[in-house]
Amino acid sequence: MTPWVPGDDVWTVDLFVTLNLCLFTGLYLWSVRSITRRGMTWSPLRTLSFLLGMGLLAIAYLGPFETLAHTFFWAHMSQHLIVMMLAAPFIVLSCPVALTVLATTGRTRGAIIKGLRSSVGLFLVNPVFTWLLFFTVLIGSHITPVMEWVLTDHDAMSYVERPLYLVAALLFYYPLIGNDMCARRPRPAIRLLSLGLMMIPETALGAVIFLSPVTLYPSYVAATTAVGADPLVDQQVAGAMMWALAMVIDSIWMMVAAVEWWRSEERKTAILERREREEVPR
Repeated sequence: MTPWVPGDDVWTVDLFVTLNLCLFTGLYLWSVRSITRRGMTWSPLRTLSFLLGMGLLAIAYLGPFETLAHTFFWAHMSQHLIVMMLAAPFIVLSCPVALTVLATTGRTRGAIIKGLRSSVGLFLVNPVFTWLLFFTVLIGSHITPVMEWVLTDHDAMSYVERPLYLVAALLFYYPLIGNDMCARRPRPAIRLLSLGLMMIPETALGAVIFLSPVTLYPSYVAATTAVGADPLVDQQVAGAMMWALAMVIDSIWMMVAAVEWWRSEERKTAILERREREEVPR
């Protein structure tokens, strides 16, 4: 981990990240164009949600946060918040699975649908599994030896930690918000409960980091000291961010799930009322 020195350029351009963001953005936009050419409609809000998710990933990994994260723990924690609690749910709301199914045909489409309904597919969207996966990735990656390994090994950070964060977050939010062809969505109450329970590890981790009387990560001690900053203050800022902002962001997604529940109940009520009117003899 090469510390950032004041006066240096704070913008980072990672070729691997850039190519992947361009690839997935291109595939999404191509798929939207493909289905609209066949006479199907696709909500612009979904496309906007996907672009917002990609933009947030770019902000986290290509902009100043990526450069500053080599020196300051608060910048590193900001990346986690952006990727796991903002970018991932926006990507889920863009319904990439449904778009893929619509854009494909024949055996490919059948294989995707079969995979969604398979025992493995159903297990991967089980809210207990997705919660535990999110919990394990979030807490496990902040255990000092694991964090030090990631901070001192570029490949571990690029090809292990970051993909794990994004995949764990996508799987966690996938059955809880939006409706992207999830084969077995939990009941609305379970969705709200799962989102609420995620505040526990997030706030606990933030509290531990904030309240710790000693610095936890030697790499950040060396990096912040090298630029004249206080490593313990840097750690406290990072912990406070996770402690406070995680609760705020989670509350927003809980409100999204609650609105979806309310709209679902409204639709059910409307259907029942229509059936009752149809059954009334004239």
